Amino acid sequence: MVGDRTELTTVPRRERDPLSVADRGDGGSRELVGPEPDLRDLLPALEPERQTTDWGRSERVERIFDRLIVDPAYRYWFRCEVEGIENVPAEGGALLVSNHAGALPPDGMMIAKAVREEHPQPRPVHLTVEHFFKGYPGFSALLPKIGGVPAHPANVHRLLWDEQQLVLVFPEGRKGTEKLFKDRYRLRRFGRGGFVEAAMRARAPIVPVAVVGAEEAMPVFAHLKLARRLTGLLYFPVTPGFPHLGLLGAIYLPAKFKIRFLPPVRTDDMGEAPWEDPALVQTVAQQVRATIQEELLDMLGKRRSVWFG
Repeated sequence: MVGDRTELTTVPRRERDPLSVADRGDGGSRELVGPEPDLRDLLPALEPERQTTDWGRSERVERIFDRLIVDPAYRYWFRCEVEGIENVPAEGGALLVSNHAGALPPDGMMIAKAVREEHPQPRPVHLTVEHFFKGYPGFSALLPKIGGVPAHPANVHRLLWDEQQLVLVFPEGRKGTEKLFKDRYRLRRFGRGGFVEAAMRARAPIVPVAVVGAEEAMPVFAHLKLARRLTGLLYFPVTPGFPHLGLLGAIYLPAKFKIRFLPPVRTDDMGEAPWEDPALVQTVAQQVRATIQEELLDMLGKRRSVWFG
C-alpha cells in the first residue's frame, strides 16, 4: 500500500502564435520573426505506468524495496510480533512516536511495515528523516522514494492536517542512534517537544510506539572519533561486524522484534491553542516519553531471549 498517488500525465499543449516577437537588438522597434521550434518534441516521453506522490514517493521503487529487503526482514529475519495495532487510527492524521536505536536503525521500516501488514485498513507511513542525510549520494535519493520526508514542522503539519496521513517521528533523533549498547533501552531526552507542538497544531492524536529488538540488531559498542573526522561520517561506530568486516559488517543480527502500539493521546481537547503553552507541550512530551519507557521495561521483563523472544 502507498499513499495518495499522483499519476504523471501529459499536459495538453497550449495554442501558440505562429509568429513570435523579438527585439531588433538596437533598441529600436520590434519586428516579427518566424515561428519558434517546439523543443518539447525532443524530450523523452513520460512513463505511463510511473506513479509518485508530491513528496517523491514512488510506488514502483517502494514495491521493489519492500519485496527485496523489508518483507524478508520483517517476516523471516526479525520475525516481528505486533501488539495494539488497533490503536493506530484507520483514518485521519496521526503522529506515531517511537524509541530509536542501532547504528543503522531498522525500527522505522519495521513499524511502517507493521501498519501496512497488520492493520485492518493498511495505510502508508511517512518517516521523518534528519537533514544530514542529504549529504549521502544515492541514499539521500532513495529515502524520499520509500516514504522519507525531511523532518521539518511545516512538512509534518501538511501531512497531518492537510493530507490526513500517518507520520512517524523519533524524538531521540541522532542521540538514539549513537547510544551505546550499555545504555540500551534507556530513552534519551525527547528534545524540546516539537513533535507534540506539531500534533497539537494539526489536532492529531499521538500514538506512542515501543520497539524491542532494534538495540540488539546492530548494537554500538564504541565510537571512533578520529575515524569519524577522517571519513566525514556522522559517527563511526564499532559494531559486531563493523569496521573490521567492512560493508559486510552492516548486516543486522537476527534479533526478535516486538512492536507495541499504545493507546493514542488526544490533542484536540487541550484548548484553542495549546501549542502556545510551552509548559503544556513539555508536560505532554514527558508523559509520552515516560509511557514508552515504561512499556519497554515491561516488554524486556517478559522477554526470555534476544533471538527467540
